[in-house]
Amino acid sequence: MKAMKILVTGAAGFIGYHVSRKLIEKGHEVVGLDNINDYYDVNLKYDRLQELGIQKENARIFKNSCDSNIYGDRFKFIRLTLEDRDTLPLLFQTENFDVVCNLAAQAGVRYSLENPETYVDSNIVGFLNILECCRHHQIKHLVYASSSSVYGLNNKVPFEPSDRVDFPASLYAATKKSNELMAHTYTHLFGFPTTGLRFFTVYGPWGRPDMAMFLFTDAIIKGNPIKIFNKGNMERDFTYIDDITEGVVRILEKGTAGRPSAHMVYNIGNNKSVRLLDFIEEIEQALGIKAKRELLPMQAGDVEKTWANVDTLIRDYNYSPNTPIKKGIVSFISWYKQYYNLHCS
Repeated sequence: MKAMKILVTGAAGFIGYHVSRKLIEKGHEVVGLDNINDYYDVNLKYDRLQELGIQKENARIFKNSCDSNIYGDRFKFIRLTLEDRDTLPLLFQTENFDVVCNLAAQAGVRYSLENPETYVDSNIVGFLNILECCRHHQIKHLVYASSSSVYGLNNKVPFEPSDRVDFPASLYAATKKSNELMAHTYTHLFGFPTTGLRFFTVYGPWGRPDMAMFLFTDAIIKGNPIKIFNKGNMERDFTYIDDITEGVVRILEKGTAGRPSAHMVYNIGNNKSVRLLDFIEEIEQALGIKAKRELLPMQAGDVEKTWANVDTLIRDYNYSPNTPIKKGIVSFISWYKQYYNLHCS
């Protein structure tokens, strides 16, 4: 297919890094944007960027456009916040993007309990600025990250995109639901297509340190107890990062042809729910170490079960994530040991 020029926001993040790399390798020209906030270890973010050929000393400077020393003119990076209402439009004007992939957001359910303002600034104000830039600069398609958290207190499983999502259990979930409503409004008013992707518990190499896969592996290797909320009575639709990346790239490349509406929201998950305790046992087997377990009550903002129905994703894009949990866990642990230079039996 014809190569495109694509803006990827959140390019130093977990999903953004993988999507950027995949797009570059497929011949597209990518401009990556990230504010590199300190929600988790910034060194991990800089190391992801280094894998894309962007040096830390260049990436750390705000509004500095950095060229990749690996991919040449197919990738460049700029440190910028989505809330920057002056600089963001200038970037759109200068670069003439074909499509936009908005993966930047303040992530984390529990963090939103203590830092609500950060979520409104990044996920609401920042997303509005992206929508305005798409509106005024003839963007052909906006693909943006939503979240499985929008299903909130919905007890019906599996979750379907057509389900009502009016009962969020956290401010983070509320901001993601807001993004879907805002995108729908802009598609309706201004005609450019938008696609929301409800990600389900993404894990894999270069993953976030605040997510279960990373937290459990790190604690077990170090001999620390792992915190198991709701005393382990939880299930998650764990989705491997390569499956997520393939789905995002496929949607960016195919666009909106053949689907029923210019604004669509899709689940992108593994289409099955895994018991948290089974997930932990798989990690123990892969490491060859038994975990010390600390059983705790349910945390505020959490939900007991997630499970994605991906039928509409299959229908419109002929795609469904399918990496087995065992394979994904082994892959993550291999990366973790290499990254931290550990040699565990």
